[in-house]
Amino acid sequence: MTGQDITSLRLRIEGAVQGVGYRAFAAAEARKLALEGWMRNRSDGTVEALVCGETKQVEAFVAACMRGPPGAQVKNIDLHKAEPPAEKGFRTCPTL
Repeated sequence: MTGQDITSLRLRIEGAVQGVGYRAFAAAEARKLALEGWMRNRSDGTVEALVCGETKQVEAFVAACMRGPPGAQVKNIDLHKAEPPAEKGFRTCPTL
């Protein structure tokens, strides 16, 4: 990725977000928006994601994460600036 308008964020998504296809939904959104990064379930019931790309695309991803797929109920998303991921593409990681 080149250009000045690049954002890297770590997201911690809280609510009814496991067992409802949330990771598949969000990963598909990330790929559609040409973002790089990863996401995984966490043992505390949250979903964690690292996303990097053009700022407008990252903002669109966060908005999609707030909606979630049918069946999900997102209560809160914590956003923190982060370093870009080391690997290219977007992947789903094992639960931590």
